[in-house]
Amino acid sequence: MSAENFNSFLRVEDLRKSFGGVQALNGLSFTVVSGIIKAIIGPNGAGKTTLFNVISGVFPPNNGSITLEGLSIEGRKSREIARLGVSRTFQNVEVFGRMTVLENVMVGRHIQSRAGIISTGLKLPWMRREERRIRKGAMDYLEFVGLEHKAGELAGNLPLGEQKLLEIARALATEPKILLLDEPAGGLNTRETEGLAALIHRILEKEITVVLVEHDMNLVMDISDEIVVMNFGEKIAEGKPKEIKNDPVVIEAYLGEEVDYSDL
Repeated sequence: MSAENFNSFLRVEDLRKSFGGVQALNGLSFTVVSGIIKAIIGPNGAGKTTLFNVISGVFPPNNGSITLEGLSIEGRKSREIARLGVSRTFQNVEVFGRMTVLENVMVGRHIQSRAGIISTGLKLPWMRREERRIRKGAMDYLEFVGLEHKAGELAGNLPLGEQKLLEIARALATEPKILLLDEPAGGLNTRETEGLAALIHRILEKEITVVLVEHDMNLVMDISDEIVVMNFGEKIAEGKPKEIKNDPVVIEAYLGEEVDYSDL
């Protein structure tokens, strides 16, 4: 095993995904080492969300491999991939609007539950204990993101910024090793974005690796350790934020003498 393979926490190799005649991912390869924030940037249509969908098992790849700590995960079902330690949020917020904020996070905790349908229906003593444990854990994650005071409210009544925090809490409740955040700052104001940056750093302190798809380049440049730039399903650059900011290939790809990072 090469040193690169040994140090790779998440490894994507020659990943390809097409929809009809559209090649959404075209031979994409990159690695993520443990304990960092890695950003994936690029214009709309670059394939960023498709990448997250393939990693998390929403879609199977047409070709290529994805390994997590050396274990192949490509083509597995989403629930199995979640159990192995990959969790995510979505570009368009997906909360259960008619469930309470607490119940939304409990859904995430149930990924790690031993309970089955029969034991749940019979309300066996160990199941009641586990349900209390799940509820307590869900409240801990709500407190972590600052939503504990909204636990009893319907999730659909929360403003967008708080719904995004709720999605992060639910994703964290699965106890992931790696968290995929799909445009978490989309629609947030400056104060909310600053709070999000602080939250992502706290997530990293919990020894959870973060992969971030984001259009807010100020946020990306401020918090990322490494950046992958995508265009038309391919990787066109990879490196530290300062390297990416001044990369002539990146500048050329966006047809300007200077890159307007607010548009990436």
